[in-house]
Amino acid sequence: MIVPFYWLCHNTSLDNIHQWYSTQFLKLHFTNLHYLLSIAVAEVKLKDSQYTLDHVRAFGMYNYLHIDPWYENSVFFVDCKGRVLNLTVTLDTALGKPIEVFHMPSDPTVCEERLCASLSFTSATWASLSDGAGRLYLLRTSMRRENCSLKWEPLFSEEIGEPFTILHSISHVQAGVHSMEVLLLRIQKDPSSDSHAKGSGYSVSLEWITVSNTAEQGQEKKYKVRKMKMLRGKSVPHYAALEPQGKGLMVASEKPFVFTHVDGALLEQPAAQAMEMESSAGGSMLQVIDPIYFWQQTIEDVTVSVRMPEGITKDDVVFKLYMENVSVGVQGFAPLLEGQLHAPVDPEASAWIIKDEKSLEVTLQKRSEGPMWPELLTGGDGRGEFLMSEEQTALLHERLTYLTTEDMNANPDKGKPPCNAQELEDCDGFPEDSSNLTRFDGESLKPTHVVNLGSHQYLFTVDLNPSEMPSFCLRHDVDALLWQPRPDQPSNMWEHIATFNALGYVQASKRDKKFATCPPNFSYAALGECLRRVFIYRQPSPVDTVLFNRMQGRQVGQVAKQQVASLESNNIVLGFRATNERLFVLTSNNLFVLKINN
Repeated sequence: MIVPFYWLCHNTSLDNIHQWYSTQFLKLHFTNLHYLLSIAVAEVKLKDSQYTLDHVRAFGMYNYLHIDPWYENSVFFVDCKGRVLNLTVTLDTALGKPIEVFHMPSDPTVCEERLCASLSFTSATWASLSDGAGRLYLLRTSMRRENCSLKWEPLFSEEIGEPFTILHSISHVQAGVHSMEVLLLRIQKDPSSDSHAKGSGYSVSLEWITVSNTAEQGQEKKYKVRKMKMLRGKSVPHYAALEPQGKGLMVASEKPFVFTHVDGALLEQPAAQAMEMESSAGGSMLQVIDPIYFWQQTIEDVTVSVRMPEGITKDDVVFKLYMENVSVGVQGFAPLLEGQLHAPVDPEASAWIIKDEKSLEVTLQKRSEGPMWPELLTGGDGRGEFLMSEEQTALLHERLTYLTTEDMNANPDKGKPPCNAQELEDCDGFPEDSSNLTRFDGESLKPTHVVNLGSHQYLFTVDLNPSEMPSFCLRHDVDALLWQPRPDQPSNMWEHIATFNALGYVQASKRDKKFATCPPNFSYAALGECLRRVFIYRQPSPVDTVLFNRMQGRQVGQVAKQQVASLESNNIVLGFRATNERLFVLTSNNLFVLKINN
């Protein structure tokens, strides 16, 4: 059963941002297909020893339903008999029967500490599979769309150690050698911890395994592990994915990860690398490990301090300033500061001087006094850090004092009544711990880019284009922004590709939310609760009739339609995937297919 509804932003500021929301009802019709599974999904519940929040994030919230990014409307799951089943939707009026494509020969139930089986589509003709007991399979699937009923052929099967889940996998060919890169996740008891140590006593490891075809030309294909690289951290990553061709790795997590082992050998000084990454946490939204320049501002001007080689003279400096662009550097080297300024400046009233023979101080005169710049360069370059002066800090503190009192409102007639935690909604709060998004180089194993996500809450990960890395969605104020990693663009490595208006606001109120996703065409976003309910948030579209905002009297040109679906099942939702046309929801005994778009 699906019931459409609209919500109205009761907050004035939100209403100003999202003028296209309106309260009205609309009759919508969905095709809701339902398949009753003959064998239950192979759900693995957490044990008493798996009590930490990391265990819940990694295994308790695992998505048991897998969608094929190469062939839309084809989903896979593993049942209790160890069978990988495929269901492909071809008709909107009826569902076919799931087809077995692979049967794991080993019995994972004999492993006491086993995890859920995990599946990753490595390419259009390969897949990676974990049995949840420590064995990794690399399966040749052939072209899955043309041969959806063809059994998958295991060309690699090996015990890799303790139980793990697969986070991501890719396939590539270099110099005629076919290789597959697989990223594994484990949560292990930290041997160095004791009962009195601070923390859970567990550590999180990411294992990057490279499996290659070692056979000579003309011989039978034989795949073996060629490289094993280990990272360790103290929190389950929100996001972890390998770059195409295995050139790098991106990890978003609350605590830093560092490479500790290669092929079982301990790397030197992993702690030093961890300290570097810790020092990069906090500060500006986009920041490198060691900022090259720092900047401050007043209502009249902007001051930039650029770090220079010691002993620099004015003859060594290359300085170019235009009304909307700036370039600062050293003769014979790439510019240290270059790009389009956030707002126009007056070049004739601006100046620069050398300070202490190791830094260049640039004073930029704003053309328009008053507005404060949110960033120095348009889009940011990730090489600088904003510093707030003591006067600005004191003024900001004074203006916000009335918002930070712990006392209840003793004087309701006061012009600016105090605010306390009881008056805040859940969606107004942000996580206490900030997260970092780090890019590691595949050869040096060192971080090349670090982005501090601050209070931008991580929402979900989604595969949009099989030729690119998975995308990730962050909350930005009331909205949700989708970002696409671009490892081939070092200066603009994460590109904003879509916005879901007000999704950051509404998702925060869904306390029972378990899954979130969106389709490749961004036409809607979907949230799935632990039981029964699914929420669908469509992108705004023009309205045929004349609508006015009742609070402000402005005409509304666009309305974002939103619906809630109630599933006919009392079982916990185990899987949740979206395509441009359909939304797939998996429980232990049922598979639901909701037709969202035509």
